[in-house]
Amino acid sequence: MKRLGRTDLTVFPLGLGGIPLQKITIEEAHRVIDACLEGGVNFADTAAGYGDSEEKLSRFLRRDRDRFVIASKSPSRSAEGMAGDIDQSLERLDTDYIDIYQVHSLKTDAQFERIFAPGGAMEALVAARDAGKIRFIGVTGHRPSILVKAVRTGSFDTVQAPINLVDRESEAELLPLAREMDVGILAMKPVCGGTLDNPALGIRFCLNSLTDLVLCGMKNEAEVEANLETVRGFSELTAEEEDELLAEASQLGTQFCRRCEYCQPCPQGINIPKILWLANYHRRYAERDPWTEDEYAYLEATIEVCADCGDCEAQCPYDLHIRDMLREADRELTPPAKVVAKRKIKGVIKRVLPGRRAAD
Repeated sequence: MKRLGRTDLTVFPLGLGGIPLQKITIEEAHRVIDACLEGGVNFADTAAGYGDSEEKLSRFLRRDRDRFVIASKSPSRSAEGMAGDIDQSLERLDTDYIDIYQVHSLKTDAQFERIFAPGGAMEALVAARDAGKIRFIGVTGHRPSILVKAVRTGSFDTVQAPINLVDRESEAELLPLAREMDVGILAMKPVCGGTLDNPALGIRFCLNSLTDLVLCGMKNEAEVEANLETVRGFSELTAEEEDELLAEASQLGTQFCRRCEYCQPCPQGINIPKILWLANYHRRYAERDPWTEDEYAYLEATIEVCADCGDCEAQCPYDLHIRDMLREADRELTPPAKVVAKRKIKGVIKRVLPGRRAAD
C-alpha cells in the first residue's frame, strides 16, 4: 500500500480504470470489481462521461464505503456546470462523498484561465470540499505542460497523466514537480491504450517511475488477475525487456490512437477507436495474420459515411488528425482485389493439400 501524495489516502499500487465498465454488463462489471477487492485493489477512477460506470460502482460503495477510494471527474469549466456534475456523480455513485473529484482533461491555457476565473470550476470544487461532498481536488490531462501549470498553483492534491514508454514528456518536469509538492500521481495509459503486446511490461515501466498508482482498464477477471500478478511480483525491467518496449515504441511513434474513446459517439456511427486499432495491428502483423481486413469489411460504418464534421478531432486529447488516419486505415485494411484472389487460391491449395505449404 502507498500513501497518495499529501492526501490521507492509502492505496494499492494498481487501480481500476472506469472506461471499460461502461462496455460490459452489470454482472460482468460486478465480477471485475469483486476480483479487484479480493485482490487488494481499493481505488477506482470513473467520470461523469463514462457511461454507467458510476452506477456500476455504486453497489460496492453501499456495501463497504470506507474500503474503496473513488475518484470521479467532470469536463465542466464553469462553477455551475461543475457543481451540477458533482451532485450527479454523488447521486449515481449513491454515496455521501467522493474521495477525489478532478478537473477532467485540462488541455489549453484558455481552459486553465477559465477554471480559475470568477465563476470557474475551482469555485465549485472548493465549495464542494468545504461542504464535505468531496475530500480532495485533482486534475487530469494529456498535456504535461498544462498540468505543470496546474500543479504549481498548489490547488490540486492529485494529478493524472499518461505515463508510458511512448508518452514520456511527463518525466522531464511534471512528475518531479508533483513529487516535490507532494501531489499524488495517478498514471493512466500504462499500456498505451491496449496497444502493447506485453501489458505487464508497460505496467512495470510505470511502477518503476515516480507514480503512486497505475490505473488499468480491466473488463474481465482474467485481466484483473494478470495485472495483480504483475504488481505483486514487481521487478525492474531487464535490459532485454527495455529493448523490447523501445522496439514497440518505435513502431507506434506518437500519432496513434490510445482508445480513450473521447471521440465517441461519432454522429455517423463510425467506431473510430476500433478502426484505428485494427489499422495499427494490421501494420504490425498483417503478413502472418490478415484477419483485420475481414473484421474491417464487416463494419457497417467506415470513412465512406464520414460527414467530415471534425467533432472527433475537436475531442481528441492528443490532437490526432483522425479523419486522415481513418482514410489511411481504409486504404490499409482494404486489400486490392488481386491480393484477395491470391489468398483465396492459397486457401484452396492448403485445403486440398493440407500437408504441404502453398507456394507464393
